[in-house]
Amino acid sequence: MNYRYFVCCLVLLCGAWGTTFAQDDDQDSIRQEHHRLDSLFISEVEQVKGPEKVFHAEPLYIDLIRDLGARKGEREWNVGLGMTDKQGYDTYQMLVEYEFAPVNRLGLEVELPFTLTSKGTSTVDVPMDERSRLNSLKTALQWSYYVSEARALSMALGYINEVTLSPFDRYRNQPIINGNIFNPFWIGAKRWGQNWHTLIYAGPHIHLDYPTRKWHTEWNVNSNFHYLIPGTRNFIGMEVNKHFYKKESDVVFRPQMRVGIAHNLLVGVVTGIPVSRYKERLSFFLRLIYEPMGKRHHKTVGHHSRN
Repeated sequence: MNYRYFVCCLVLLCGAWGTTFAQDDDQDSIRQEHHRLDSLFISEVEQVKGPEKVFHAEPLYIDLIRDLGARKGEREWNVGLGMTDKQGYDTYQMLVEYEFAPVNRLGLEVELPFTLTSKGTSTVDVPMDERSRLNSLKTALQWSYYVSEARALSMALGYINEVTLSPFDRYRNQPIINGNIFNPFWIGAKRWGQNWHTLIYAGPHIHLDYPTRKWHTEWNVNSNFHYLIPGTRNFIGMEVNKHFYKKESDVVFRPQMRVGIAHNLLVGVVTGIPVSRYKERLSFFLRLIYEPMGKRHHKTVGHHSRN
């Protein structure tokens, strides 16, 4: 009996080892396949004819004018929808933007951002600058002055100009154009290995109010951390928006994720969590990203990766 018991135990133990090794082999195979797909995805961006370009994960709330190291002919449509709880009333955001690269490393953008505001409670008056309106006529450019595939590092300078507009309910009483915002900015992005991405986006917002001829300056510093899901072109991450004005400061954490639903169509989902809630509470933002058929890497990669 003891001999038979020993043989049975040995057989079961060998079977367990075999199963474990098989699972390890399967996991190793999956990891190797993910590594291959990640490498393929990056190579589709970087190892094509043309100037150097590094693949970086792009933030979804305060997005870039165009990919860092943009190549001539790249273009993209974005539609954004959002909602913010403003302590007694809600604001609903919508934007439509078109971005394109007329030459290598230069990105241009045209955007129309809208705000629609609920009436609020009887005890809350909606501030003038948050009433329903077409916020501004927004144009922008971005020049990638440093791109290094060897270091997986890119840097860019840019400028956004916003011609600000009055609320819809003030069109009869005051000029439609009421000011201008001048926003130069700097971007630095670094990819660590194949999946980890960091990016800093910073610059002043210089406001000129036409009726009063007064100027004031605010500063925005946005820190971004993203992780590209192995074997896909989806990512999860955190965008931290920091706003400074005189002695005041606001910080909003924006957990986010991007999912590819077709080779040229992506959707990004963002939640806003402010550190201080005296101005706003939670917010939600959805961005649809459409890349027309062209010389973009997603077209090839979409056949190899799981969206």
